[in-house]
Amino acid sequence: MVYPGSFKKLVEVLCRFPGVGPKTAQRLAFYLLGLSRDDVVAIARAMVEAKDKLGFCPLCGCLSELDSCSYCNDAGRDQSILLIVQEARDVLVMERTGQYRGLYHVLHGALSPLDGIGPEELKLDRLEKRIAEKEVSEVIIATNPNVEGDATAGYLARLLKPYSVRVTRIAFGLPVGGDIEYADDLTLSRALDGRREM
Repeated sequence: MVYPGSFKKLVEVLCRFPGVGPKTAQRLAFYLLGLSRDDVVAIARAMVEAKDKLGFCPLCGCLSELDSCSYCNDAGRDQSILLIVQEARDVLVMERTGQYRGLYHVLHGALSPLDGIGPEELKLDRLEKRIAEKEVSEVIIATNPNVEGDATAGYLARLLKPYSVRVTRIAFGLPVGGDIEYADDLTLSRALDGRREM
């Protein structure tokens, strides 16, 4: 079937979303066409507003609308523990467990020499500065349990060895090759409980 040009363009744009193939994009396009114009405009406005207002905290790298994020500004959080994650979305997953009350540090990636991602791209100097300036007693590494995540965790453990901090890694209640983003709350809670020294 030949679709109108504007429909094809909509499907092409929707295919840019991660995990959305042509069939899913078509279903989404038909769904959007079934909504009222006001609903579609509200969705578009919310996307533009998020793009305009959201950024990353310059201190920890978490998602934020302000100069610094709500986690860094929360005096009730344990300032002596720093949990390192690969992506900002991993922070939301960890928060869902309700178990972790320390600070975060987001790498925005993992070491992957084949993809041209080295220590410089992860801005690890910012992490070292935080540890040197703050009274951090423990660093928990919560990178994904895959080749890149393991390599990053190992590198971080060696990098942080000169600092007088305990370096642990969350336990592997997570499936190997999976992403933290898709883990359930109980699995993440057990992984935090079972973290080990590196």
